[in-house]
Amino acid sequence: MATQTPSSQLVTVFGGSGFVGRHVVRALVKRGYRVRVAVRRPDLAGFLQPLGSVGQINMVQANLRYPDSVAAAVRGADAVVNLVGILEQRGRQSFTSVQANGARAVAQACAAHGISRLVQISALGAARESRSAYGRTKLEGEEAALGLVPQAVVLRPSIMFGPEDTFFNRFAALARMLPVLPLAGAQTKFQPAFVGDVAEAIARAVDGSVAGGRIYELGGPEVKSLEQLVAYTCEITGRKRVLLPLPFPLARLQARVMEIVHALTLGLLPAELRLTRDQVAMLQTDNVVSEAARSEGRSFEGIGIAPVSIEAVVPSYLWRFRKTGQFDTARAG
Repeated sequence: MATQTPSSQLVTVFGGSGFVGRHVVRALVKRGYRVRVAVRRPDLAGFLQPLGSVGQINMVQANLRYPDSVAAAVRGADAVVNLVGILEQRGRQSFTSVQANGARAVAQACAAHGISRLVQISALGAARESRSAYGRTKLEGEEAALGLVPQAVVLRPSIMFGPEDTFFNRFAALARMLPVLPLAGAQTKFQPAFVGDVAEAIARAVDGSVAGGRIYELGGPEVKSLEQLVAYTCEITGRKRVLLPLPFPLARLQARVMEIVHALTLGLLPAELRLTRDQVAMLQTDNVVSEAARSEGRSFEGIGIAPVSIEAVVPSYLWRFRKTGQFDTARAG
């Protein structure tokens, strides 16, 4: 295996058409790997094709809730990356079915086909004692990956930023719509990671240059509270808004109301306005890299990546939320 070149190897990427997935696919094809993108709707993943050369990227249908489709997507692969995760439950797409059982199905398929290079993407906050079902099922996915494929690499990124992110873009959109921004967990700490850095870490794990059988925590160079991050978003987009910290009991009530409205509108509530009680539960715990991970080399720096700062990337894609867009004469920082 060590003598094989990337061009002779096939990597299956589950969830390769998502926010993180497109960056992972780009990082892999630049190295020369052939990439099999396993998604529920291959017909919607065609935009990935120009990232590689002719025949280098192929789409296949797979759903983590159906082990047979997972096994078919893994067959013949040299390495596997599982990026699939959800932030809210919808119908049969539950945290347990996707993040716990789905990750187990991927790991079982890898074990059955003798694949030792498995990269499982989890999240900071994954813990058995987590207040949120999201965090608990992320841990179950990690345990399944490491239990069935002992040399698997587990990566736990903090919230990720990049042109298509659902964090800075969401708050920029809210600031454009609302004069007051209610914030659940205003003082909760985050360590935002650039999606390109996370993709590079994943590609290095596929290369085999990241030690397996370990859990890595990935955070950027800055630790900021949610309130500070939203204030920065407003500054970049030129919006003067009132930031209203909400006590957690009130935030849970707000989330419950949003859940009801979302259900009554048959799922038509704009994504920017949606908030779930599980998300509020997640906000009760800081989302930062632990001291243990830093000291043990289980971080960006430990695997040789100098993480990019928020200021270096975020202004480049939030300009569209300014009143006059790209023609705004104001200069950020």
